[in-house]
Amino acid sequence: METPTTYGHVNGLSLYQRPSPDFKPYEVVRERFAAMVGHIEPLRRRVAEVPFGLDHPYWFDDPEFDLDYHVREIGLAPPGNQEQLGEQVARIIGRKMDRRHPLWEVYVIEGLDDGHWALLTKFHHATIDGAAGVIMLRMMTELAPDAEFPFVEVPWRGEPVPSDAELLQHTMKHLMANPVKATRLSLRMVRNFADAAGITSLSGAATRAREVIASVAGRSEESAQLSEQLRKVSMPLTPAPPTPWNKAVGPHRRFAMRSVSLDDIKVLKNATGGTVNDVVMAICAGALREYLLRHDALPDAPLRSMVPVSVRTGLEEDPWTNLVSSLVAELPTDCDDPLERVARCREAMQIAKQQLDLVPADAIMRATDVTSPMVATAAIRLQARLADRFNMPVNVVISNVPGPREPLYMAGAKLDGYIPVSTISNGVGLNITVHSYEDRLDFGLVADRDLVPDLWDLVDLHMAQIDALFEATGAERPGAPAPKAAAKKPAAKRTKSAAKKSAAKKSTAKKSAAKRSRAKRAAS
Repeated sequence: METPTTYGHVNGLSLYQRPSPDFKPYEVVRERFAAMVGHIEPLRRRVAEVPFGLDHPYWFDDPEFDLDYHVREIGLAPPGNQEQLGEQVARIIGRKMDRRHPLWEVYVIEGLDDGHWALLTKFHHATIDGAAGVIMLRMMTELAPDAEFPFVEVPWRGEPVPSDAELLQHTMKHLMANPVKATRLSLRMVRNFADAAGITSLSGAATRAREVIASVAGRSEESAQLSEQLRKVSMPLTPAPPTPWNKAVGPHRRFAMRSVSLDDIKVLKNATGGTVNDVVMAICAGALREYLLRHDALPDAPLRSMVPVSVRTGLEEDPWTNLVSSLVAELPTDCDDPLERVARCREAMQIAKQQLDLVPADAIMRATDVTSPMVATAAIRLQARLADRFNMPVNVVISNVPGPREPLYMAGAKLDGYIPVSTISNGVGLNITVHSYEDRLDFGLVADRDLVPDLWDLVDLHMAQIDALFEATGAERPGAPAPKAAAKKPAAKRTKSAAKKSAAKKSTAKKSAAKRSRAKRAAS
């Protein structure tokens, strides 16, 4: 799906404390990745492109692996604030990955103004997904500052670079197997659709079809309910309403980030009767609404969001793969009530989750095995050329990735935050990803540099929506000072001030009386 202006890598920005003044982050990071190359296949796998794009690429272990190419060190110019860090991250993620090497890079970033150091990881989405990234993060870190790193280097051997003839032989075998795969996939998807609709046989399908038609005339309450259910969960095929970022994207990016206490979000979850994800979606909807209002670009219809979901079961033989599907849910940007937005987000997500029953995620992923890469590439390029003429079915990608709840350390350096840095595509030039870690929730926004030039304003609007929800619910914010305690201090100040004024008045009155007395004596 990559083009000259859209990239397939996903990223993460980790912020670490410095355990001592002489701590050397680059040396620690390089040593750890050197030890892990033999344990984690994506670190050493390289892509072999099939001639003429006749088949999907193949993986092989890189015989020319160069660790120094993958582990890099850079520094920020003073003062090294958060905006500078975001700008540096945007530059790095705006560069395509070199397929002559394994598809990953990591950057140790020094010079942050608060004394922290940062680690930016950049992995191609073909190698790992967000959940696999969390697994890798956990393997690279420890649960205690003095814990010993459990992995040591193990010997491994690269494979010869496959020749074009060998790749074409693999391709011929794959193409011969494809008709069988395609037929099985088609039958399976038909069965899944039938099962989702409660249809148990072909004759049952015909009967149910007649009932659905009859329901239009009001002849079957049961079939009417079925028809309404299918109508609600149908996959969106119509274009989403236009926004400033729903256009063809350029090669450059912007990145903005903010953090909030996870306890705050949990209080809002309980106050609204929703889930953490419902609250996050409502925060995003409110922020996008306010942003579009300020730009006089708010559509009358609600926006649509694509929500990636992990379909991992934990039983996979190979954890280093891509097991992600997606839902499409409405964002209530047409609603000005924060509480109503939470309720509507909850309903929209419930409806969207039923899409996976209609089109199971594994069936979608298996479809890639029987799709010609030449046809897929041509379709993607056509979509890129038409991105400015036709709107996509979705406006924005919103992802909520759960992370570790316990504190993590790297050679004694405590991980203070993990900010997600995702990707965008033609026609959908904005991505909002949220990642939880320990007791905080980190928001990472990525956008096309020209389509959303004020991305920091947009991420601040997300924080403002959290304040709006606390005000709307009347819930008490964790850690906020008690109202009575806050009111006593001004009262005490007013008492002292009043006492001073009273003393001043008495002093003035005494002086005036003394003056009058002296004046009388002088007159006498």
